[in-house]
Amino acid sequence: MTSIKNKFTAGIFALFAILMLTTPSLAQNVDVNSALNSTLEAIGASASDAALEVGATDEEAASAANDAISSIIAEVFGDRDAKIFNTLLFLIGGFLVMWMAAGFTMLETGLVRKKNVSMQALKNIALYSIAGLMFWLVGYNVMYGGEAGGFIGSFSPSNFPEPGADTAEAGYSVASDWFFQMAFVAATASIVSGAVAERVRLWAFLAFTVVLTGLLYPITGMWQWGGGWLAELGFSDFAGSTLVHSVGGWAALAGVIFIGARKGKYGANGQVTPMPGSSIPLATLGMFILWMGWFGFNGASQLAMGTIADVADISRIFANTNLAAAAGAITAMILVQLIYKKVDVTMVINGALAGLVSITAEPLPPSVPFALFIGAIGGAIVVFTIPLLDKLKLDDVVGAIPVHLLAGIWGTMIVPLTNDGTSFITQLIGISAIGAFTFIASSIVWLILKVTIGIRVSEEDEALGLDKAEVGVEAYPEF
Repeated sequence: MTSIKNKFTAGIFALFAILMLTTPSLAQNVDVNSALNSTLEAIGASASDAALEVGATDEEAASAANDAISSIIAEVFGDRDAKIFNTLLFLIGGFLVMWMAAGFTMLETGLVRKKNVSMQALKNIALYSIAGLMFWLVGYNVMYGGEAGGFIGSFSPSNFPEPGADTAEAGYSVASDWFFQMAFVAATASIVSGAVAERVRLWAFLAFTVVLTGLLYPITGMWQWGGGWLAELGFSDFAGSTLVHSVGGWAALAGVIFIGARKGKYGANGQVTPMPGSSIPLATLGMFILWMGWFGFNGASQLAMGTIADVADISRIFANTNLAAAAGAITAMILVQLIYKKVDVTMVINGALAGLVSITAEPLPPSVPFALFIGAIGGAIVVFTIPLLDKLKLDDVVGAIPVHLLAGIWGTMIVPLTNDGTSFITQLIGISAIGAFTFIASSIVWLILKVTIGIRVSEEDEALGLDKAEVGVEAYPEF
């Protein structure tokens, strides 16, 4: 009898809900919230009574009531609202990550010398545009169009449903997913841009960007996020400490090696010549824009916003992301004061960014103390490895390799301490495979470009500055 009563009440609720949705006049004359709540309470009470009749505990009866209410809501409304909110999450996250392009631009233009500022601005406009075109042309389907456990997807353009035809069968709209994923690709290319600044030829860099965004990044992305062999193995990288940041870092390292250091940067006796950037305020602004964009980068990688639990998890990701960045900045600040007796603001900027990169591999499960620890180690990595690169005569203009490659490796390796779904061995396999593929493939591309069109400007153009030599527009003509 109780079961029949429950079904009858559910039917009344369904009919009432449909009437509310389809009959505006009825919706205007009835207290909709009160009526729906009363009906849902009746459904819950009926399910609870049924559970108690068969000997359930009070907790089990309460759970049965919640399940019954959730079931009837899903039956009447389906997962429509979840699909709407999931799509909205992708769009909001996507434009926050897209805004990181402005952050990279400001960071790079602030850290290069004034004679190369226009070039960095131009490169970032171009690389974002190329990333979008290449990810539409082949990248998205290379990354997401393959078989489970595979190595590479299909070489075909992305297709978006006709207007009004997208039913969001995957839980979100097709175009929202493409847009969100595309913004990540552009971030990867920006990492390379800063590292090889002030001496790379424009068109050689853009040719490399075509390959990176259309092929290299999507292939390694397919291995994990596309359901490929690393996903089957159990590798875990929530928002891309390795898949985005270390991939960009490995590509940047290959570029730095093949292009070589800036003229005059390193002396024969191991002397390192400082080459200060043009604008610390611009670099600081860039850091804060990136910091803000990271909330979309990590938060929207939850990939769902259809339940209270999802929204709560996104909130936790925001908090951990922010705390890790703060810990990275403060750690870098304290260390440079202790080591150098002065606080280098560029180290603090990169310390914050390294904290962000470090927490990106797993920003949800860590407790606050552990998130602080992850970010702090990222900040320390920057302080100790930037001088190491100079000793190796690897001229990374903006510190991209320590921030994105090394902090990315750290963040990915530490994941098993808060995520029991993977292991240190599995993480090491993923990091090594992605690193080896990206570095070797990037080296091949840089080498081909070097022997064909050339990848480095002449000594005269480098001394003159790329704003005059290749762009023709000086950023600061009055100075």
